Amino acid sequence: AASGRALRGAVRAGGQPPVRGLRASPRARCAMPSWVIDRYGRNDVLRFTRDMVFPTIHFPNEVIIKVHAASLNPIDLSMRSGYGATALNMKRDPLKLKTTETEFPLTLGRDVSGVVMECGLSVSYFKPGDEVWAAIPPWKQGTLSEFVVASGNEVSFKPKCLSHTEAASLPYVGLTAWSAVNQVGGLNQSNCSGKRVLILGASGGVGTFAVQLLKAWGADVTAVCSHDASTLMKKLGADNVIDYRSGNLEEQLKTLPLFDFILDNVGGSTEKWALDLLKKWSGATYVTLVTPFLINMDKLGVADGMLQTGVTVGSKTVKHLFKGVHYRWAFFMPSGRSLDEIAELVDSGKIQPVIDQVFSFSEVPKAFLKLEGGHARGKTVIDVIGKK
Repeated sequence: AASGRALRGAVRAGGQPPVRGLRASPRARCAMPSWVIDRYGRNDVLRFTRDMVFPTIHFPNEVIIKVHAASLNPIDLSMRSGYGATALNMKRDPLKLKTTETEFPLTLGRDVSGVVMECGLSVSYFKPGDEVWAAIPPWKQGTLSEFVVASGNEVSFKPKCLSHTEAASLPYVGLTAWSAVNQVGGLNQSNCSGKRVLILGASGGVGTFAVQLLKAWGADVTAVCSHDASTLMKKLGADNVIDYRSGNLEEQLKTLPLFDFILDNVGGSTEKWALDLLKKWSGATYVTLVTPFLINMDKLGVADGMLQTGVTVGSKTVKHLFKGVHYRWAFFMPSGRSLDEIAELVDSGKIQPVIDQVFSFSEVPKAFLKLEGGHARGKTVIDVIGKK
């Protein structure tokens, strides 16, 4: 992926990085439409403004993207309510250089599909006019705006076969699943064939992506979801679908052969019994996306929160290692290179977007309420440039 990225950059840049300034684009703009929050809370904190400060390139590796479509993720609901504020504010201003003590007005939204408007001096693999997609880290201003700034290494060329609305549904959940399965779980195209994989909470954004990714790599996938999502799971390639509402889930899963890998999108009490479903002393791994890291820092402060988190993951890792299985936590990690690989899978037809509903830019609060209602089958997408 790295060499392909560099090669495409050289071709697109004509062999030499063009010299571009660090100004914002277009020059005359100083404000833009955006959905922001001025405090943490429920849905009534969302506010539409036409006067959000226009993004500026501060570092030579950054690009400004005109947002064509964005999408919502559970982290947007959590951030709206203040989840992770302690850790994210530390990341936003680690040296305490800002004169103001507040992160507001804050724009939510992590996914973007759009068009490059301006590039920093060191960006050689994109140029204005390129269609791109990205997942913006949660400590940066988000994508529910007309424009957003991103680091070049967070951005990738949009899959050619997808519209912007379709593409915006994939980056954040795709990179979260990629982090859990590949970077933390150690699975890839060469070692996944025939492995038995269990996905808990398979009908959400991360789950629907993970099912397709693991099937593309040749795994035998068991998906756990509610009955009304079973048709979708079969369509995405799941070999076995378990309805968690049809009886005791633990007992249902115990009747199946043991698994090589478990991806847990649910957490809670699931962790107490799910690891018993793994093959012992075979390198089998349980990866959960539900971790107390940000909650600990919110409750205990930065230092004590990090200490408590380290003690928790360390003790659980050792405890389960003695039982013959690997226990891991996974997080979203921004990566343009991983998006390059995901784009190849999308363009080859191995992964498709799963969209629950599309809202116009004026309907962002309604989209949040939809996501808050739960039981989505795929992603909630925002058509930012639509006229509605």
